[in-house]
Amino acid sequence: MLRRLDLALLRLLLTRGHQPPIQQLVLAYTRAGEHGVLWHLVAATGALARPREREVFVRAFRVVALAYGANIAVKYFVRRLRPVVEDLPALSPTVTPLSFPSAHATTSFAAAAALREALPAAPLYAGATAMALSRVYAGVHYPTDVAAGAAF
Repeated sequence: MLRRLDLALLRLLLTRGHQPPIQQLVLAYTRAGEHGVLWHLVAATGALARPREREVFVRAFRVVALAYGANIAVKYFVRRLRPVVEDLPALSPTVTPLSFPSAHATTSFAAAAALREALPAAPLYAGATAMALSRVYAGVHYPTDVAAGAAF
C-alpha cells in the first residue's frame, strides 16, 4: 500500500510543472544541495558576515556535516534503491544508487533547525521543504525518502 502511494506521488510530481524555466530552476537548486554544500555556504557566509552570531553559524556547519554523515551511514544500512519509472527518467544525476533517506532533505532540515537561532525560521524551512521536494520532482527519490530525511 505505502509502496503504491509512494509511486503514485512520484509519478504525479514527475508529470507536472516541468516547463523549461521551472525545471532549470529546480534542478539548479537541487544540485546546490549536494552533500549539504548550499547549507555549508550559508553557515560559512554567516560566520564571516555576522561575528556576534559566529558560534551559531559554526555549529550549524558542524550539524550539517554530522547529519550528512549519519544519513549516509543509514543509507548504506537500508540500501533502498532509487526509483525507476520506466517512461519517466530521472532528471538529475546522483552520487549513489541508494535512496533512503534523502541526504538533501536531512541536511536541509538540519540546517534549518540549526540556523533558526540566527536567521528567520520560515524562509529556512521553506528552503528545506523546497530542497526535499526538488528530489522527488527530479525523480531521484520517493516521497517517503524525503519525508524520512526531513524527520531524521
